[in-house]
Amino acid sequence: MIIGSLALATAGAFTGASLYVNYVEQPARLALTDDALIKEWEPSDHRGFIVLASFAALAALFGFIAYRELDDVRWLFGALIAIATWPYTYLAIVPLNNRILALIQADAAHEARKVIDLWGRLELGQTALGVVATLIYVWAAG
Repeated sequence: MIIGSLALATAGAFTGASLYVNYVEQPARLALTDDALIKEWEPSDHRGFIVLASFAALAALFGFIAYRELDDVRWLFGALIAIATWPYTYLAIVPLNNRILALIQADAAHEARKVIDLWGRLELGQTALGVVATLIYVWAAG
């Protein structure tokens, strides 16, 4: 059952990191001036992407292994929700990231702020997926 615990822990870590982005980092970022906002954006976004993508991949991997070992479909459902953050990111968030980076390159900080605000609202989808995956893993582990 250790693998199930690892699935739950990494899904919880993903959810916690995503909550941090939404409720700590994003409000602090939006409180900055336009120039400070665009200087902060790129390095923060790249680091956050690596952290969230890694936690999601591990949560899914451990969930798939738990499903295989325990033959309990709840682990499979949790793993599928955890890995669903990847296509969600690719389809919903990456286009905004690219738009933000293009606006930063074009010295359009004020316009970038509007898109970064929208980006933050779409990040809530990541958090929702993390919460659902974590709850499914809690159910499976219980």
